[in-house]
Amino acid sequence: MIMNEREQNILLSELRGLPAETEWVEFKTNNDQKLGEYLSALSNAACIHDKPYGYLVFGIEDKTHRIVGTDFDPNTKAKGNEDLIPWLARLLNPRIHFECYILNHFEGRVVMFRIKAATNTPVTFQGLAFIRIGSYKKRLSEYPEKERLIWTKKPTVQFENEIARENLKVDDVLKLLDYPSYFDMMNLPLPSNKEGIIEKLKQERLISKENSVYSITNLGAILFAREIERFETLERKTIRVIIYDGKNKRKTIKEQIDKKGYAVGFEGLVDYIDDQLPTNEIIDSALRKEVKMYPKLAIRELVANAIIHQDFSERGTGPMIELFSDRIEITNPGKPLINTLRFVDHNPQSRNEKLAHFMRRLNICEERGSGIDKVLFECEFFQLPAPKFIEGENYTRIILYSHKTLRQMDKEDKISATYLHACLKVVSGENMTNQSLRERFGIEEKNYSIASRILSETIKSGLIKDYDPESSSKKHAKYVPFWA
Repeated sequence: MIMNEREQNILLSELRGLPAETEWVEFKTNNDQKLGEYLSALSNAACIHDKPYGYLVFGIEDKTHRIVGTDFDPNTKAKGNEDLIPWLARLLNPRIHFECYILNHFEGRVVMFRIKAATNTPVTFQGLAFIRIGSYKKRLSEYPEKERLIWTKKPTVQFENEIARENLKVDDVLKLLDYPSYFDMMNLPLPSNKEGIIEKLKQERLISKENSVYSITNLGAILFAREIERFETLERKTIRVIIYDGKNKRKTIKEQIDKKGYAVGFEGLVDYIDDQLPTNEIIDSALRKEVKMYPKLAIRELVANAIIHQDFSERGTGPMIELFSDRIEITNPGKPLINTLRFVDHNPQSRNEKLAHFMRRLNICEERGSGIDKVLFECEFFQLPAPKFIEGENYTRIILYSHKTLRQMDKEDKISATYLHACLKVVSGENMTNQSLRERFGIEEKNYSIASRILSETIKSGLIKDYDPESSSKKHAKYVPFWA
C-alpha cells in the first residue's frame, strides 16, 4: 500500500503530533550508521505495541518534533557499492516490507521510513534482532519476555484483510480484478450493472469501501488479480514453474511465471505443469498408450497446498514448482506449522484460513486435512516412491519422485514408504500387514521375507510399531504408525 503525497504529509503531521517519541517511532536529524538495526527494532516494537507499522523519520528534532530538514539521501550506496535500500532489504530476515518516502516540506526536507510490523517472528538485521526500550535501541536477546511476546502475539490484521491497493474508483477495481471469473467459479449469474458486481465483491471482502473510494484486499488481489504484479506488495508472490534439463539445476530449459491471481490461474497452471511432464508407454488390453509419469491429482493437491500454507510474511519469494527428469519439487515460503511426520491424518493448522476457506469454496482444494492423504493414495496406486517432506529454515518443500523399482529404492525410500503406508491404513480404518506392504511395493507372495525385512528396519527407525506387541504370530502381525 504505497502512499501518495497527500497521505505522506498527513501521516507526518500525525507522527509529529504524538506527545512524545514512542518505541515504534524514531525521529532523527541525519543518517545513522545503524539504520538496519533501527528497522529491525521498530518492526519488532510495532508488533509488541499492536501497531501495523513502525516509523523512522529523518529531518525531525527529537525533543520538539520540529522540522529541521536532513541531508540524508536514501538513494546512496551501501557496503560493496550496493544501493542502500535493496541492501537493507536483503539483510533483514524475514524480509519485511518497508517503504521510504522523501518529502520536500516547506520547512525542510524529510525522509520517512514506514516499516511493516513483525509477525510471529522477530525481525533481525545481519542475524541480530533489536528492540526499542524507551528511546534506546537494544538487542532483543536482552529482553526475553518481549521476544516471547513477538513469537506468540497474533497479528492485529490478518494477511487476507490487509489492503493491497487503495484509493480506487469503481472502474479501477474492475480493471484490476478478474471479476467475471469469480462469478463463473461460484456458479453465480453476472450482475447486469457495476453496482451489483461491486456489492458482491464487498460482501466477499475482496474489496472494501471508505467514503467514496475503494480498496482491494490481499484476499481479492491474490485470488482474482488479472496481474498480481500490479499490486506492489504482492508482486513477488507469483508462482514460478522452472523446467530443468536432467537431475540438477545446471541447465534450465524454460521458466514460466503465472501472473494471474491464484484462483483465476489455477486450472491453467496445473494443466501447464501436466503438459510438461514426461510420459511412459504401457500396454493395456493389447493396446499401447502413453500415461503421465505423475498423477495429475497429486500435482493439483500439492500446488494448492503450497499456495494455502505459504507464509506471506516471507518477502521476496513465492511458491515454486521445479521439474527435473526424475522428480518434481514444490516449495512454498515458510516453515510448516506441524511436524512433517504428521502431515497425514493430522488436523492441519493454516496461516491463511480465509484464503484456504475461499479456495475450498471454489473447489480448488480438498476439505481440511485430506489433500496430502489423496497425494499418498495416488502415489501408492501409481507405484511411485513415497513423497519426501522437507522442513527448511524458511521454506517447506515436497518432492514427488518418478517411478523406481524396489531394487532402485534405497533404505530411506523403503522406510519412508512403509511409514506413510501405515499412516494411510490408519486413515482408512485398517492396519498395515506384511501382505498390504507387499501389495504396496509389488512384491510377490513367495518373497514375503523381503517385506518382513523392510518392516523390521522401519520398526528400528521408530516410525512404526506392533499393533499388538503381545501377539506371537508374525504371519498375522499388524503394524501402526508410532503416533497411533
